[in-house]
Amino acid sequence: MIRISVLGACAAAMVLPGSARAQYIGGNAPPPPAAPLPGQVETPGAALARNIRILAGDPRNYQALLGAGQAALASGDAEAAIGFFGRASEVNAASWVPKVGQGASLVQLMDPNAAMQAFAEAQRLGASQGAIALDRGLAYDLLGDQARAQSDYRVALSGTDPNEARRRLALSLAVSGRRAEALAALDPLLARRDPGALRARAFVLALTGDTGGALSAVNAALPGLAGSMDPFLRRLSTLQPAEKIAAVHFGVMPGNGVSGGPAARIAQAPVEDRLGDIDRLLHPAEPQAAAAPQPGPIPAGPPAGRLSPVPTVVPGGPAVPAVSQPVPAAAVQRSRIWLQLASGTDPNALPEQFRRLVNRNRDLFENISGYVAEENGRSRLLIGPFKSTADAQTFAEDLSSVNIDSFSWTSAPGQVVRKLPQ
Repeated sequence: MIRISVLGACAAAMVLPGSARAQYIGGNAPPPPAAPLPGQVETPGAALARNIRILAGDPRNYQALLGAGQAALASGDAEAAIGFFGRASEVNAASWVPKVGQGASLVQLMDPNAAMQAFAEAQRLGASQGAIALDRGLAYDLLGDQARAQSDYRVALSGTDPNEARRRLALSLAVSGRRAEALAALDPLLARRDPGALRARAFVLALTGDTGGALSAVNAALPGLAGSMDPFLRRLSTLQPAEKIAAVHFGVMPGNGVSGGPAARIAQAPVEDRLGDIDRLLHPAEPQAAAAPQPGPIPAGPPAGRLSPVPTVVPGGPAVPAVSQPVPAAAVQRSRIWLQLASGTDPNALPEQFRRLVNRNRDLFENISGYVAEENGRSRLLIGPFKSTADAQTFAEDLSSVNIDSFSWTSAPGQVVRKLPQ
């Protein structure tokens, strides 16, 4: 799918992963469930949970590291995926597979130059063009090289995800001004009413200057949203090629203060090892006293350059703003045991995610409060604290009965944990 697309942001239920999105801390994890049988579908959240539990007992399991990386990427957490793929590369330095995963993750982080380096290393180790074409094409698109992007997408049409290759090809052709070819590329998917193709068609029309047609396409796919999409769609055709790609794939518009537009929003520092927390929990040392970090308010809105979130409609309830108010904060003076339900880079998304869980499982979450802990640029959605690991595990099993994955996580002494408003 087109990740974090603007229309997807307007209809969160169409693109948001499940309640267990981005679970990475596997301390005291139970034994892993069995792998799915042939023909069974495993969700990214379930695959991530299964592989994390394997890694809890075998941190250098190459296949589990690859599986966790692929599941994290499919769940929308490219930063964590990079860490898993990086560790897999350490375990098997001769394999090109982790490098392809790292490249795909870096593309999702809008770092096309670093992604190109990863793809080049994958090819040096033996990867074919077909193995990297889908994601390298998007990297080329983000760099403004639509001709090479389209060449890669055409190769990817015979790969493992031809539908996504077709959508990306159509958008790239539209950025090049080749509207008729772009719409023709989408025709096989539109004939099947593919939701991603319906969204892509709206973008193709807007990118090529047909705002009216784009608004009609939005109304056909998501009735009632054309009004909120109007400013975005009208602006699309005025952007530079790389900016257009960033907008339609990632919802990023110029104006975030980064030189060169959204496609230039590239991390300058090396990607950190996202598995450090896992190793610390798998091989715990004596806890060290730590100074409590200074609490700060959660930002009241999305970063500049991102579209403002629209209200989310909770079944049976009123529209709830996607951005929450700052939550109370308190430093936990000793280590405490929690269950982590989700994590991500945007703490403002977690309160609404917790409300959705509560609304769907009121009996299970009766008298249960949600908490948020922030560290190293990531935020964790927590419940607890629990008296013991056994108590946490008991509640984790209750959550599992309603298909909510959770993992035990221990806060450090002095760590700030914020309670969500009731």
